[in-house]
Amino acid sequence: MEKSYSEQIREALSVGFKGWDFSYILESGRMKEEGFDWSYEKIVRSYFTRTATMLDMGTGGGEVLSSLMLLPQKTYATESYVPNVEVARNKLEPLGVEVLYIPENKIPPYSDNLPFEKNYFDLVINRHDAYYPKELYRILKDDGYFITQQVGFLTVANLLKDMLGANASYGNWNLQSATDELQSEKFNVVQQNEQISFIRFYDIGAFVYYLKAIPWLVEDFTPEKYDKQLKYIHQIIQNQGYYQTLAHRFFIIAKKS
Repeated sequence: MEKSYSEQIREALSVGFKGWDFSYILESGRMKEEGFDWSYEKIVRSYFTRTATMLDMGTGGGEVLSSLMLLPQKTYATESYVPNVEVARNKLEPLGVEVLYIPENKIPPYSDNLPFEKNYFDLVINRHDAYYPKELYRILKDDGYFITQQVGFLTVANLLKDMLGANASYGNWNLQSATDELQSEKFNVVQQNEQISFIRFYDIGAFVYYLKAIPWLVEDFTPEKYDKQLKYIHQIIQNQGYYQTLAHRFFIIAKKS
């Protein structure tokens, strides 16, 4: 028997979330993320043979980094979101990775004071985390590489509009703005791509779980406060079988010249 609207929301609120693991709604098919034309993991692995020292910026709960075995001899990870730090340490330190908590600046520039020596890393990787090109240039060796996959400003744009209305804001973070920043710090961009795809939610419980897991999307979110918006989205799911929002990603490989 299908659960009611209220039951789905109560269940979503009662289920815990840690690290950056959405398997609870992905593996059950309640949420679907359409893939992109590139594989971040495959790209990063292809650089390991030339890498002795590597930094993973914004490791989350260490889910992606731990899947990239075997890691370079000296691998470090940073994380700024406090709930993820211990999760990452528990997952990564048994693999020989040192995990550092780095509080993120409240305003740009972000990650501008990393506790590493100049010219230390062969490779810095970054999946969906903030970075500061000048600081990357400082900690990378000459001819070192920076590989990043970023979340573009169109991601969940229609979701934010449906939830926040005129209060929604989007920024302008995209491939062009990111490559311009890196090139201004004398990085040579050797590979790049950008794509817009989609995320689908197949029940309102999955949608609420997603908002709960990413609290900075709708910062004051509670089902009570956003009851009208949730019922609107629930009706869309009832009518067409899912609610769809945008997923905007881009990736860059840059070399310190």
